[in-house]
Amino acid sequence: MAKKKPQSETPSLFDEESASVPSVEEPARQGKATPAVGRSEATSTSTVSPVAEELPPLPPGVPGLPADLDPSWLAALNAETRKPYWAQLAQFVAEERKKATVFPPAADVFNAFRYTPLNKVKVLLLGQDPYPGAGQAHGLCFSVRPGVRLPGSLRNIYQELEDDLGIKPVKHGYLVSWAKQGVLLLNACLTVREGAPNSHAGKGWEQFTDAAIRAVNAQPRTIVFLLWGAYAQKKIPLIDSRRHVIIKSAHPSPLSAANGFFGSKPFSKVNAALIASGQEPIDWRLPENPQDCPAARRDNSG
Repeated sequence: MAKKKPQSETPSLFDEESASVPSVEEPARQGKATPAVGRSEATSTSTVSPVAEELPPLPPGVPGLPADLDPSWLAALNAETRKPYWAQLAQFVAEERKKATVFPPAADVFNAFRYTPLNKVKVLLLGQDPYPGAGQAHGLCFSVRPGVRLPGSLRNIYQELEDDLGIKPVKHGYLVSWAKQGVLLLNACLTVREGAPNSHAGKGWEQFTDAAIRAVNAQPRTIVFLLWGAYAQKKIPLIDSRRHVIIKSAHPSPLSAANGFFGSKPFSKVNAALIASGQEPIDWRLPENPQDCPAARRDNSG
């Protein structure tokens, strides 16, 4: 008899149809705390891949991680869902979805982890929060859905890609083929209210994504951390620079790209670092037709 596929711990992920999350009066039981990882901390982080630990049940109404994430991410991050901030974050996002439009759609919130398993990460590119415009965000930083106009930052990324490697820009902004090769396209905040950049900052997402950065830092192979702009570079204390490679520059935003992003050659630098560590380089070319990527068919169209 075929083994039954595990179900997620709640039927939906922070969406408007999920049961309301109870207020948190008593802190939820926590899993074993993840060690803090900074310049003084990261050097002591274990490089052993995470192993699933025995966890207490989730409080009633508090969503867990989706069951279709790779086991490597579930083992690394499930303990976060037992910490008090997670229930508070879930309540905040659920309330936001009741009174406003929140991006990305609930089914796409964890796509960065879905497309790039922890044990396959080669590069971590960190953004701040999802695009706040209708139809743009689908869970990967800097990426937009097929058919959506390119944001200014992404146009500048394509310009630098052409200047660096001679790769002509495609007409779409769907970056899933990078994610499928091991580029973790992670935003520090995973949701945003429509038309209000940074509206979900400081609500708990940063604690969750810091845990993801720590998990990437703990990988035994060399990871290239691509940090564009001052916000991303604040995460440097989470990274052990003795084992990993950090590539930083100005942000590709139209407001700052001329201050050090253009001419920084990040794509060739990433590949040089990967080759030097014995790994396959990233093929930064994107398909002309985004539908050629199988993942295009799973993205929520909402």
